[in-house]
Amino acid sequence: MATNKSADIFSSASLAVEYVDSLLPENPLQEPFKNAWGYMLDNYTKFQIATWGSLIVHEAIYFLFSLPGFLFQFIPFMRKYKIQKDKPETLEGQWKCLKGLLFNHFCIQLPMICGTYYFTEYFNIPYDWERMPRWFMILARCLGCAVIEDTWHYFLHRLLHHKRIYKYIHKIHHEFQAPFGIEAEYAHPLETIILGTGFFIGIVLLCDHVILLWAWVTVRLLETIDVHSGYYIPINPLNFIPFYTGSRHHDFHHMNFIGNYASTFTWWDRIFGTDAQYHAYNEKLKKLGKKD
Repeated sequence: MATNKSADIFSSASLAVEYVDSLLPENPLQEPFKNAWGYMLDNYTKFQIATWGSLIVHEAIYFLFSLPGFLFQFIPFMRKYKIQKDKPETLEGQWKCLKGLLFNHFCIQLPMICGTYYFTEYFNIPYDWERMPRWFMILARCLGCAVIEDTWHYFLHRLLHHKRIYKYIHKIHHEFQAPFGIEAEYAHPLETIILGTGFFIGIVLLCDHVILLWAWVTVRLLETIDVHSGYYIPINPLNFIPFYTGSRHHDFHHMNFIGNYASTFTWWDRIFGTDAQYHAYNEKLKKLGKKD
């Protein structure tokens, strides 16, 4: 009975979204995107698309999303949005981070990405335009992936902070007490694999088209680069998402090496009380009149 009610709710919600979608003006980018997708399918193999295509998407999105935060350090106006104003970025630190990051991307993540093709083949994941899901279904599945990844990240990240193993793995990610955008994936190779596994769980459970792989990696990179940016900008649209962690939440974790273990949403930290010091810190700032 409960299952039928849930199915009715999801069906009604889907119909409502489809109705709203029908009222929206036609997307002017849909036709060019369709043509580009068709060109890709006609000129490249599934292995090339799943492997090299995924790598290109990851690298392009990662550095594109990291660019604003990198430029902010050279813009005096943006300094007021810097969370840890007493710890400015250094070019030396960013260069060190970039070298470690590229090693992880090409020596650790690329072999993992190579498995994408075999995953799509084994589960018969389609590539064609005709079976590509609508935008709202892609968005819904990305949300599902985010919830799954956030749960995995909270518990495994918290485990990596255990005093017996912290110095061997996770300490590398905490080299920079004041985080910056490109530092988001700067980590020990084992951490890249351990926490990165959470990214793929949602894909295994929810993927119904190869486009979801690229949509989800875009959403995940946008989130992790934002929370590592080191800047809190009030008008950032992501800050209006309910339960979103945001840069202040994760910056506190880097500043104090404890608490705020979640990646995207605040509920696990709230449930287990691992955000208590963060809230106490914010209350102190309010009393001092230092919090915007």
